Amino acid sequence: MVRFFRSGNLASRVFDRQLLSPRPGATVNTVRQFYENLVPSHTIYDIDCPDYSFRKFTDDGKYLVAFSRNHQDLIVYRPIWLTYSCNEKGDSHDLPPKAKKFDSFFKQLYSIPLASSNEYICKDFFLYMECHQFGLFATSTAQSPIEGAIHGVPSIEKITFYLVRLEDGVILDEKAFCNDFINLVHSIGAYLYEDLLCIVSLRYQTIHILQIRDSGNLVEVRRIGAFCREDDELFLHSHVQTDRGGSFLPGIKQRLLSYIFRKTWNEVPDQTLWIYSQRVQHLKKKFYFHFQDYVDLIIWKVQFLDRHHLFIKFGSVDGGVSRSTDQNLAFFAVYNMETTEIVSLYQQNSSEELYSLFEYFYDHFHANPQNSSHGNFISSHSNDVHALDQLRAIKNKASSSSQFVKKMMASLPYTCQSQSPSPYFDLSLFRYDEKLISAIDRHRHCTEHPIKFISVRQPNVVKFKIKPGSDSGASDSRAKKISSFLFHPFFPLALSIQQTYMQPTVVNIHFRR
Repeated sequence: MVRFFRSGNLASRVFDRQLLSPRPGATVNTVRQFYENLVPSHTIYDIDCPDYSFRKFTDDGKYLVAFSRNHQDLIVYRPIWLTYSCNEKGDSHDLPPKAKKFDSFFKQLYSIPLASSNEYICKDFFLYMECHQFGLFATSTAQSPIEGAIHGVPSIEKITFYLVRLEDGVILDEKAFCNDFINLVHSIGAYLYEDLLCIVSLRYQTIHILQIRDSGNLVEVRRIGAFCREDDELFLHSHVQTDRGGSFLPGIKQRLLSYIFRKTWNEVPDQTLWIYSQRVQHLKKKFYFHFQDYVDLIIWKVQFLDRHHLFIKFGSVDGGVSRSTDQNLAFFAVYNMETTEIVSLYQQNSSEELYSLFEYFYDHFHANPQNSSHGNFISSHSNDVHALDQLRAIKNKASSSSQFVKKMMASLPYTCQSQSPSPYFDLSLFRYDEKLISAIDRHRHCTEHPIKFISVRQPNVVKFKIKPGSDSGASDSRAKKISSFLFHPFFPLALSIQQTYMQPTVVNIHFRR
């Protein structure tokens, strides 16, 4: 009750902070409650800014990353707080014209060419290594019309990953993949965990594990696909005759089939002769009947769970290409890189056990590095009772439990650094319409009405509003408009970016005045 009726006055909260000590381990969460008073209260509509594609703030708040419209150059800004002087007394006056420019909020550090003439920067791909302030970017050539090694998976002549020191824009290292396909949209094809980087080659069905050294070098330390151990290829060439026209299943696929076989065999739990015949019949129904379906499964997405375990999604080619998994076979596997064994396996459409892990231990799927100063405080249903209530309300409204589980599992494996750590997305502090805005880094359909952020403690109090687009709202309502939002991780500062077909981009800045 004390928490519910705590004062909403900022000065009173400062005095309470001096007098009262938070519970052990709750200091950051206590400090974040100040954001109920420190909200973006003012908006500059259609600010005068360079015509760049703004990507995101880094999780430590030091940099704003942008790309040129021709997708050739990388531009990095440092956020600065708005300062200006005025001769008038009081605070009722409008901001001076100089303060309404982009340069009043951000200082450009540098602009460097990242892509060559026939390459383009992937504007949706960016990963940040906070401990060293390294940024990982990707460029690629256009897709080739030639069919890839796997039906439905295209081929790209060259994909290059660049490691850039964001402090001064120095390119430290690069890693190229030729005649390959890596899904760069929303950074799906790569995952960063501490100093380990996982890159998934869809065309060659290979998981590349790279280590980012302190010196800024990208060093490949492991490759998982056709072979699982470093000496598998040497062993096969030394002991097996391969000139008979036969072929081997890839090592990772062999591990998958072996696990499914053993799991199916052990579902009939006895050793008697009669039970043995039952086991054989059970294998025919559950394993051999679907054997070709299992063989045809391919790796679609991978994430780290920790330094030794990968969480891998296996799916059908048709399911991956059409982006519809309703009728397609899909499995999630936990793979131990050290022992090269699959530890556990779950079927996407029917695994209540995996959903239970997803609900209660969702933060373990995030795999946030321990040195992240803000990423560890992203709201989720495993660390926030308000988010858990929302999830259970959606579950109760679902027409089918299996459909709900399948929908939830579609977000796994988790996409790296896809959520904003801004306290304004903390569900214990604010409520908002997640169809219009959320912590997840995605474009949204634009609305003509402001997006309201409502206090959780005072449900009838609107703390602030975010309105993308122009202030007048006189744009053509028939035109398709999409918006994106970039929130600073700890400043009361946000960018709303509205894009309309065949019209200039509108950038608004929302800040505390």
